[in-house]
Amino acid sequence: MNLEKISSREMLQKTENSIHRFVDWLYSYGETSYDYQSFFASSLGGKAKSLYYKRPVLGKLAVAPFVFCEAVLPATRRFYWHKQRFPIADAHYAMGFSFLYRITKEIKYHEKAVHFLEELKKSRCPGYDHFCWGYPFNWETRNGTMKKDMPLITTTPYAYEAFLSVYEIDNNPEWLEILRSVAEHVYHDIIDYDFSHDATTCSYSPEGHGGVLNASAYRAFLLTSASVLFSDEKYHQKAGKNINFILQSQQANGSWFYSIDGIRDFIDHFHTCFVLKGLAKIEKLTGHQGCRNAINKGLDYYVENLFNDNGLPKPFSKAPRTTIYKQELYDYAECVNLCVLLKNSYPELDNILMAVLKDLLENWQKKDGSFRSRKLYFGWDNVPMHRWAQSQLFRSLCFHLYQDRFGPKESKVQ
Repeated sequence: MNLEKISSREMLQKTENSIHRFVDWLYSYGETSYDYQSFFASSLGGKAKSLYYKRPVLGKLAVAPFVFCEAVLPATRRFYWHKQRFPIADAHYAMGFSFLYRITKEIKYHEKAVHFLEELKKSRCPGYDHFCWGYPFNWETRNGTMKKDMPLITTTPYAYEAFLSVYEIDNNPEWLEILRSVAEHVYHDIIDYDFSHDATTCSYSPEGHGGVLNASAYRAFLLTSASVLFSDEKYHQKAGKNINFILQSQQANGSWFYSIDGIRDFIDHFHTCFVLKGLAKIEKLTGHQGCRNAINKGLDYYVENLFNDNGLPKPFSKAPRTTIYKQELYDYAECVNLCVLLKNSYPELDNILMAVLKDLLENWQKKDGSFRSRKLYFGWDNVPMHRWAQSQLFRSLCFHLYQDRFGPKESKVQ
């Protein structure tokens, strides 16, 4: 593969054209979609998945029809659940359009970013004093049902970044007030659990448990960002203990398990990216040397173990179970995001970025402008899902253009 040729200005132009095609599709398709979890969002699907966790033998029989449809007939999602709006997607779209505004100065992109912030204001979790966001469906997990509109530390930080991204453009005091509210929620409502004398792991939700690595990475970044934005030391102190948890949980080979609970010890592509990008953002804000050391070690593992023989993202280096797909759009989206975020700091990522962009534009984008969701063992999952991961890829591609135009130093949001 001629990476020299791939990295030319022509590839950037193709990326820009791809973004415009996607925007046209988004305007036409609308802002609601089916989801990766649509098969299990219904009462029937939720009960089957719950049984799978409680009684695995019977549970495998119960979930088998859903898994078959997911693997072979993905378009049947529409028979199981309905299209929905997803806060995490709205946040990514807001950030993507804010990048387009910064690049072009076209007011329509600022207006579109503000539109998605207004939708985020509507979809905040009810019953909480501060702004926070979760899923619009019940989510069955190993630890029980995560109820609809339960605040999630894996969703809320994206909304925070979206408001910050637009605030940097227009200095609207309403956005700043919401940012403070989000920081207060994450500071007070997410629970800390001691891991060592100087490290804490945080809960996934106000009613959750600790131990999930990407959850602590999200919280550590948000609180670090808030400590800089508001010059508030309390955020910095609490973030520091979550950072220490991430550093102390890194395996000798540079990897991170999904969780330290001894059960969910899989290592996958996009969750690894979540941890790495959290550390990278913290390091950019503070110059944290421990983060830098962990990033270098983590990238060695990432590059060596989470790409296939063609140099393209593969889902797992250590899988939790048999997978029903070969490749995942979410992995591509987060790979692009991480490569752009760490541009010029780890040379191999620059080569990976060009190879991944080439494959995306040639094989993943459809004629209508949307992207395929998964490469299955038999064909493709072509159902466009805003949360999984149309919005994430849109944001990553826009981020790529923005960083190429302005470099990494202009914005507090990365």
